[in-house]
Amino acid sequence: MIKILSRKIISASVSGSLFAILLGLILPNPFGETITSIPNYLFYMVTVTPIYMMYSFPVILIYGVFTSIISDKVSEFISTKIKNEKSEIMISGLLHLVFGLVFHLYSLGASILFFITDRFLQKNNKNYNWLQAIKSLAMPLTVWLVFMGIVWIEDLLNDS
Repeated sequence: MIKILSRKIISASVSGSLFAILLGLILPNPFGETITSIPNYLFYMVTVTPIYMMYSFPVILIYGVFTSIISDKVSEFISTKIKNEKSEIMISGLLHLVFGLVFHLYSLGASILFFITDRFLQKNNKNYNWLQAIKSLAMPLTVWLVFMGIVWIEDLLNDS
């Protein structure tokens, strides 16, 4: 169970960071103002990404890890009962999608990213430990700090 939880935390760190960046790229201006140029687009994207990170990462870490463990255990149980190991990945993916729909389309995207990341890590067949899980939390923190640093620098340059 510890190795599964460690892998899930690492998956949350990777997918949470990717989710915030991708959401910033796809929806740089959630308030619907007109984006008139590429620099304007980049400004909005860089500004909104740490906000997306602040709100999405805790949910992905807590809710995502919890529901992903449930999805994997339920799919493992069902595939064992029906004696078809290949169905485990399909059932787990379906459960990830169902749990991802709870918060509508945004969380669906996050759950798909989480599922893909977790399956990639699981395919590597490596035993992940607590230290690696804790170190992986530096990834979302780094993404947040980098984007906040860019916003801060941009603000300093505009004030000059």
